[in-house]
Amino acid sequence: MTIQKNLSLKPYNTFGIDVSAAHFADVFSVEELKTILSDATFHKIPKLILGGGSNVLFTKNVDALVIHNQIKGIEIIKEDDDYVFIRSGAGEAWNDLVMYAVAHNYGGIENLSLIPGSVGAAPMQNIGAYGVELKETFVELEAIHIETAEQKTFVKEECKFGYRESIFKHEAKGKYIIISVTLQLNKNPVFNTSYGAIEQELQKMNAQPNIKNISEAVCNIRRGKLPDPAKIGNAGSFFKNPTVNQEKFEKLKSQYPTIPNYATGNSSTQQPNNPTSQQHKLPAGWLIEQCGWKGKRVGNTGSHKDQALVLVNYGNATGEEIIALAKQIQQSVKEKFEVDILPEVNVY
Repeated sequence: MTIQKNLSLKPYNTFGIDVSAAHFADVFSVEELKTILSDATFHKIPKLILGGGSNVLFTKNVDALVIHNQIKGIEIIKEDDDYVFIRSGAGEAWNDLVMYAVAHNYGGIENLSLIPGSVGAAPMQNIGAYGVELKETFVELEAIHIETAEQKTFVKEECKFGYRESIFKHEAKGKYIIISVTLQLNKNPVFNTSYGAIEQELQKMNAQPNIKNISEAVCNIRRGKLPDPAKIGNAGSFFKNPTVNQEKFEKLKSQYPTIPNYATGNSSTQQPNNPTSQQHKLPAGWLIEQCGWKGKRVGNTGSHKDQALVLVNYGNATGEEIIALAKQIQQSVKEKFEVDILPEVNVY
């Protein structure tokens, strides 16, 4: 295992931001990971864990030991007539795991096709797309405590999953390195095609709903509206979709009759039958587009021409430039709609 110094992280983040890491190590096994965490040379140096680099924005050089998680392997650990339990190394590309499931006709994550990033990053923000979230198939994960190098298993309840949220973005942030994730996939799945344009895409494909076709439809939709990071730097959706209560939604609806929304249930378990506690998720991309940002370029960055939710690097942007643009967009949405949109991307 080689420790590199002052290494450029430009190839390791999909925004293509050129900052350097004071120390950098590729880690291919749990044993290597424990070895480097136990090394007295690096014990007091801050650690930054990097997977696929698809959900990070670097704004400065990283004065830390960057550990690039390359722990791989996909295996079936148990199965019965209805379900299969698959454990994947955290360093696997998320879409490779999805394609493994699709190839074997295991259902549950086909709607999450083509999401960039690593398997280890998936539970950190409870990735989701087209009406499906990771938590619906998640069983457990294994992680190494950075300070002690001890291994711990987190079951679903311990992960405290929410909308693009988990314990690893709050009280456990920066304390653990995820080494594996176990999912429970369905041999007799119930398909979810109602969200987004999946049903329309299936019709265009002249295809019936099944695991393979839904995955292909999702891939077609994503390729059609999201830019390829290999061609233009970006981290996918930069902002989370905001949620508002019924009263706020009705006010917005009266002002903007065409505002799209997805009802998400009640805001409080204490008021299950109170209609005023109904929540509505609003597409952040639509809000941003209404403020005139779609396709707008500001210096070396901008909002993508096909998807306002995606902020892009036209080649020479710094992280500070992208953050400045994000703040302008947030302010515009706040002024026009009185709604806060929050970043989904992790900023360093």
